[in-house]
Amino acid sequence: MQELVGRLARVDPDAGAAVKVIAYFDRLVEGRAGLEPIVRGAAVLAGCAARLVDEQRRVQVRIDVHGRVRGDIGLPDPDWPSAPLVQDGPPVLWLERGGPAGPVDAMVLERAAAAARAVLERTRGRSKALEDPASVEVLFDAAVAAQTRLAIAHRLGIAENVQVRAVALINEVGRVESADGASWPGKRRSTDRRAGIGPIGDVVDLPASWSGARTALRFTAAETAQDPGPRIVHADQLGGLAVLAEVIGPDTDPVPDVHAIERAKTDAPWVLATLVAVATSPSLRTAATTLRVHHSTLQERLGHVEHVLGWSIRDPQGRLRLHLAIAMWRLHQG
Repeated sequence: MQELVGRLARVDPDAGAAVKVIAYFDRLVEGRAGLEPIVRGAAVLAGCAARLVDEQRRVQVRIDVHGRVRGDIGLPDPDWPSAPLVQDGPPVLWLERGGPAGPVDAMVLERAAAAARAVLERTRGRSKALEDPASVEVLFDAAVAAQTRLAIAHRLGIAENVQVRAVALINEVGRVESADGASWPGKRRSTDRRAGIGPIGDVVDLPASWSGARTALRFTAAETAQDPGPRIVHADQLGGLAVLAEVIGPDTDPVPDVHAIERAKTDAPWVLATLVAVATSPSLRTAATTLRVHHSTLQERLGHVEHVLGWSIRDPQGRLRLHLAIAMWRLHQG
């Protein structure tokens, strides 16, 4: 093999380096090496720090360019070259440098990921509970005994002393997240999706967190001109607004102020975004900045929209009324 590497290196340096990479990781696999030597090999061969983070199996290894273990994991840069453990899976192995992977880096990632997959399947396997969304749903069921909830959490890899919270998503099974960002099931939640976040607490408190998360989800928006507002809402930041969610739904009769919002939003395409900005901003000047319009333009808009609404929204009392009207309007959407 060494003779072949030498010959290839003289003809094609990249090919020679690639064969060297293959031989290196083959030796690690044959010797049943652990994850740390595999990540160290990736770092040394690539000439930069490397990391392996498998959120499902709660594994984190980071090795610097000198082969030393580092504990400062942090979040990976999306521009770093990376590789999944399985085809179409999330990135698990990264080389910590910018730019696309060259031929040698690509080979390092491929062979290191394959070696790491063999280790993880051998030593940790894949719990069926990790792939079963029903297991997570049981954690949210208030009728389930606390001991049963703890046992299922253990099967999912959630330690009893870890602080967790429920996350509600539209048309998806709920998720459990820890304060440090770990997620069950599967990979980390995308922050570009609408999500209601429940209060954080112990595993046994997940049913209450799930209830709060579902309430918070009803206050989320798509963050578009047609549906302005926050994509992510935390239940413990709702305060008294959560009480509205207990009595207002798609089938309840809207109050006159909700009808006023419906009337106003059909009057012009900018109305709804303007109302939300005014209701949620500390001042009209801040609202104008949020809307990217001149202060005088906002004043003209307010004159028009106040006529449609039927009340002034330039004083604190009027903005409070507007805020409540928008919250009730959103809860009626279902």
